[in-house]
Amino acid sequence: MTQETHSGGCQCGAIRFLVDGVLGEASICHCRMCQKAFGAFYAPLVSTRGATLTWTRGKPNYFQSSKVVQRGFCADCGTPLTYEAPDGVALAIGAFDAPQTIAPKIQFGIEAKLDYVDTLSTLPERHTLSDTAAAPFLVDLTSHQHPDHDTSEWPPR
Repeated sequence: MTQETHSGGCQCGAIRFLVDGVLGEASICHCRMCQKAFGAFYAPLVSTRGATLTWTRGKPNYFQSSKVVQRGFCADCGTPLTYEAPDGVALAIGAFDAPQTIAPKIQFGIEAKLDYVDTLSTLPERHTLSDTAAAPFLVDLTSHQHPDHDTSEWPPR
């Protein structure tokens, strides 16, 4: 029998983790604390309850966001990493190396859900490429509005 493992870390690479075992329930939380902690419309999280979480490089810093919850993050790049409560640790789905394999199954905190969240998929779409060689047909890459998508030097040094 093979053991399920998942790896991930922060954006700058200062913190890495490994989860041995089956991940628990994946969710998104719309509560205001999660919105603030992630600086986003909601927080995508997956429980590690029943699995073993190991920090393989560095360790998160923590912010006590309530009497019972602390949130782990990278002090160097700011990546949100954990939601830690008495019932266990949940990890930010976006921090995993393969986030596409972890689909949320439930939504929490819907009383604070922003009205437009359900219509986001109807917005116009644009690709932000990380490898210009993958799309040589794109000539003007200077019009990107997000500075982290600067493709003039890839991969970054």
